Amino acid sequence: MMMIGAQLFTVREFTTNLDDFAKTLKRVSDIGYKAVQVSATCAYEPQWLAKQLKKNGLVCPVTHTNGDLIKSSPLEVAQNHQVFDCGIVGLGMAPGGFQNGMEDYKNFCADFISAANEMNKVGVKFGYHNHHVEFQKFDGVTLLERMFSDFPKDAFEFILDTYWVQYSGGNPANWIRKLAGQVNCVHFKDMQIVGQKQLMAPVGEGNLCWDEIIKACEYAGTKYVLVEQDDCNGEDPFDCLKRSFEFLKSKGLE
Repeated sequence: MMMIGAQLFTVREFTTNLDDFAKTLKRVSDIGYKAVQVSATCAYEPQWLAKQLKKNGLVCPVTHTNGDLIKSSPLEVAQNHQVFDCGIVGLGMAPGGFQNGMEDYKNFCADFISAANEMNKVGVKFGYHNHHVEFQKFDGVTLLERMFSDFPKDAFEFILDTYWVQYSGGNPANWIRKLAGQVNCVHFKDMQIVGQKQLMAPVGEGNLCWDEIIKACEYAGTKYVLVEQDDCNGEDPFDCLKRSFEFLKSKGLE
């Protein structure tokens, strides 16, 4: 059974200090979430986070972590994650966003394949979260496909984001299936149209094909579906998280 989690980037304005961070974990737990992705929060000690997660009945399977820190101290980062039983150190975006195409991609590989191998020595994987830029093609091959081939499979995970796959012109369900076995965590983010704009929406309130996406996740071996809404368009982000959770519960997820 896949577990529903909350990507805390959604409520980043409520995690700017430890007191608010602790209160936010409780609020997320009270909605019914059993998992969180720690991202864009204030600084914290691993032991503090481990205590807060346990207190609120939460697990943290993946984070977003500063890329410079991953590159400079991969083993220390991995060991800190082990303190709160987190198996994936995630990077939210490649440095520079691949603006220089293959040149940036080669530098990215040189830095992060080495870091991934180092973290894997203690059983922690490196995870990469896509936006749309990874769907640029060079010689007919997307950067996302190149990562799938170039990174060591035993040390690497995709944190696939449904919204950005759709934004790129891709089919989220198809991509989840393509990356089967390396998508333990998937970001569930919906897309709605308001006027002439593409906007992020609570899961189930936009236009993504969630039945297909959920089936694809089951096929791919996904363990955590993490609700994320970068922009709540003026609405209460906790209310958005609640509506997403209720929709996914209605689909049989827990």
